[in-house]
Amino acid sequence: MSNTSNRRTQTKTLVLGAILTALVIILQFMGTFIRFGPFQISLVLIPIVIGAATCGVGIGAWLGLVFGAVVLFNGDATAFMQIDPLGTVITVLAKGVACGLTAGVVYKALEKFNSYLAVIAAAIICPVVNTAVFLLGCFIFFFEAIAEWGISAGFDNVIAYMFLGLVGGNFLVELASNVILSPVITRILKFEKKQR
Repeated sequence: MSNTSNRRTQTKTLVLGAILTALVIILQFMGTFIRFGPFQISLVLIPIVIGAATCGVGIGAWLGLVFGAVVLFNGDATAFMQIDPLGTVITVLAKGVACGLTAGVVYKALEKFNSYLAVIAAAIICPVVNTAVFLLGCFIFFFEAIAEWGISAGFDNVIAYMFLGLVGGNFLVELASNVILSPVITRILKFEKKQR
């Protein structure tokens, strides 16, 4: 690849990364207004997967970091921040970076076999890791408070509350929307790239 072509590719990657960064910020701020029945849906994981698949692991991790920073900034983590500010920052930033990073790693590992299946796998792993790190952070930093929240919500078991009350339906809707939309949008972007 020539030096000019390499620079052009890097510029396109940075521009797409910047556009996806703006999209992550907008979607996270709008997330409280997007609902599927009783569930609040976060569509922010879709551009993270798209960025990881089209721009690479580094951009995926960056987009996850931006996602986490916006969660902290817009007040979505206020209830947790009142209990343990450091634990909240660690949990929120770790889950964001981890979901973008793993989406990129999974995509890169599987792309050589089948790029479409690689996007689907990245679209699955992204919300799984995001939710898993969130639950791990809840267990490490907020277990006692969450146990109280669970009792207030009518749950006898704190683990059941964590899975059903905190993440349950939202996780399933986010996973489905991610698996449906991420591969389609990524395929369109990659097709556009080839046409130029």
